[in-house]
Order: sequence, then C-alpha cells, then structure tokens
Amino acid sequence: MMRTALIAAMLASASVYAAPPAGQDALAGPQVKVDVGGRKLNMYCTGKGLPTVLFEADTGRAGWDWSAVLPEVAQRTRACVYDRAGFGSSDPIIRASTVANSSKDLNFLIKNARMEGPFVLVGAGYGAMIAQHFALRSRGANVAGLVLVEPMHEDALPADRSAKLDAVVACLTAAEQGKPGAGCAYPASSINGEIGPALAAAQTAQTAKLTYWRARASELDGLETSADQLRKARKPFGDIRVSEVQQAEPAAIIAAVTQLLEAR
Repeated sequence: MMRTALIAAMLASASVYAAPPAGQDALAGPQVKVDVGGRKLNMYCTGKGLPTVLFEADTGRAGWDWSAVLPEVAQRTRACVYDRAGFGSSDPIIRASTVANSSKDLNFLIKNARMEGPFVLVGAGYGAMIAQHFALRSRGANVAGLVLVEPMHEDALPADRSAKLDAVVACLTAAEQGKPGAGCAYPASSINGEIGPALAAAQTAQTAKLTYWRARASELDGLETSADQLRKARKPFGDIRVSEVQQAEPAAIIAAVTQLLEAR
C-alpha cells in the first residue's frame, strides 16, 4: 500500500514538470564563465550561424527565463543567454545595478567571449532598456536588430516600483536572518513555458542567496538612475531594425525574432 502511494506521488510530481524544452537543464547551472573586469558572468550559447541572437532578461531574473525560446531560435542561428551580475550562476554585484553598468558588462562579455556579430538583442521589460542602451552607446558592436518584449520605458516606469523594492528589501532582510520570508520566491514568468525539476530547483536555490536579493534590490533601487541614463543616450536607431512584442509569450517572441532574421 505504501509503495503504491509512493509511486502515485512520484507520477503526480512528474506531471507538474511535463515536457520541459529540450536542453533546459543546461540553463540550471554554470556553463561558460566570462571575465568582465574583476568578476565573471555565466553564459550559454547553442546553435550555429549569424546573426547571433543574445537575450537580456527582465529585472531580477536570470538567463534561464528564455528556456522555452532559446532552443527554437537556435534552430535558425546562434543563440545565447547570460546571467547579469548577482543572478543565476554569475558572480555577485560589486557596483550599482544600473542600465549603464549592465550595458558595460554586456560589452565586456561580447568582447572577452569573442562573440561574433552582427547581433540581434532580445530584451524583456528592464532587459529591453539594457538592450537599447547597449545598442545606442556601445562602440564597435554590430547590432543589427532589437526585439523589445513588453519593454520598460524610461519615461513610464512601473508605478509600483517602490512597493516592489520594499518587498525585495524585506526578503533580503529575511535572508540575512536565515528566515525565508513568505512570498520570497523567484518570480513566475510567462516566457519560461514549462519548468523541469532541475530548473525549478535552481530557482528555489537562487532565492536562498543573499547575493540574489542584493542584486534584485539594486536593480529596482536604481530604476530612476537607469531611466535617466537611457534618456540621455536616446537617439534614432538608424539602420537597426526594431520590433516590439506586447505579449510576453514564447510563440510571440519566437515569431518576432524569426521575422527580424528573415528580413535581413
């Protein structure tokens, strides 16, 4: 009887993680660590061809958020995700997490990893701000296109950003005291699709790290500064193709990236 109950429980648990995207487990742990000046960022690439599609996650999130999109894009060309400082398997932050600092890190990442352009940058929310700042301010980087997924705009920051920062600071305090707070989980994302057990475990482990909450708090705390940085960098994109996706769903994002690739 006990054995039957155990098997039933295992089957029920397995159904929760039904059919995660192929290769998703690779995103749950460190892959290639690239030095960006005193610390290393974790990066994972798959597929072949040009342009290279590089994904930028939303605020407080790691590269694994693109687990449902990455393999589909990789069927057409080279596709890469990475973790900003403090997230995923990257080293902790050593300075304020702003759009300009993240843009600098991305520039170092591309150069030191010897990534081949041209590049199509795909950014979600806050990540769309980073992608745009990089495209506008980087020198020598061949950015051919931008796909902006529910982009955060420098002149229309989220009205609830202060409340979100308070909640994250509360989670940071709880983590410092070794008492995980209620609601201090890795935020759900519609971009992810199905989450397998390895990735689910990695996300749970992430929220136990002080470095995660510090980085997440720093991004939220620096939103006004980040908005001002992008505002100052703002100018016409010139030859860079720009596509906006207002629905953060894998199918919509894949379609926008595919359309941009085919338009080259």
